[in-house]
Amino acid sequence: MAPPRNRRPGFSRRAQYGLFISYVLAAGGALVGVVLLLLSFLHPPAYAVARGALAELVTPIASGLDWTRRGVSSIPEGIGSYWGVRGENARLRAEAEANRKLVEEARTIVYDNKRLRAALKLRDRIAQPVVTARLVYSTGSSTRRFATLNAGSWQGVRAGQPVRGPDGLIGRVIEVSPNTARILLILDPESIVPVRRVRDGLPAIAAGRGDGLIEIRSAGAAQVLFEPGDAFVTSGTGGIFPPNIAVARVRRRSRDTAEAATFASPDSLDYAIVQQAYFPEAGDVRVPEAAPR
Repeated sequence: MAPPRNRRPGFSRRAQYGLFISYVLAAGGALVGVVLLLLSFLHPPAYAVARGALAELVTPIASGLDWTRRGVSSIPEGIGSYWGVRGENARLRAEAEANRKLVEEARTIVYDNKRLRAALKLRDRIAQPVVTARLVYSTGSSTRRFATLNAGSWQGVRAGQPVRGPDGLIGRVIEVSPNTARILLILDPESIVPVRRVRDGLPAIAAGRGDGLIEIRSAGAAQVLFEPGDAFVTSGTGGIFPPNIAVARVRRRSRDTAEAATFASPDSLDYAIVQQAYFPEAGDVRVPEAAPR
């Protein structure tokens, strides 16, 4: 037997109450609409008040819903912006690191260029230098101070020749091989260089101490006062070192013996110039040939 068509929507009382409330709300909404329509025609001021009250009630709700909608819609854009900022930050960091390396390389090139220009100017001032070569090694942690030059007898280097840099005297050659030469630095305790004071020509002896400094000793007069800043150059005595090569500057006031710092630092030099000895040995001097009869 088929069920009747006019059956209730449900046997549950809750469903019946829900249907009833929906009817009531629909009827109430229709009634409110009719009242507002009549009020707009019969009493416009009252209708304006009612419309303003309804707007005050609905506006906060609409604003909240709009804020929620805009917040939800901006989430994908915010995520994209976050990853975009991270990528841009990584790119800028990499670019800054590359620029830093370029700046360091440029500074190194400028420094090397400055030193090489100074060496070239010095070579132009020196009469007939033997060779300009690279200092490939120097002892800095021992009391004995030596250096190795990458030029030897094949390049004209001989034992006893002085070696200098753009700033001053470095030492002298003591051993020679075909392509290398060993240099005794003026910082070595075995090194002794005759010098003179620039301001008055006072003769003195510059001896190495092995600790990166040298000692200036008076060569003749007693009770000699050394002042800070006194500069000493080679005197030419002894026939090895040509005169007027800068050697050292006094650090503090003292009498008879003074502590001094060298003008040239072998540890910071790349190139050095080998010069002829001031008075070459007899074997190095060319005897003029006899004139034909």
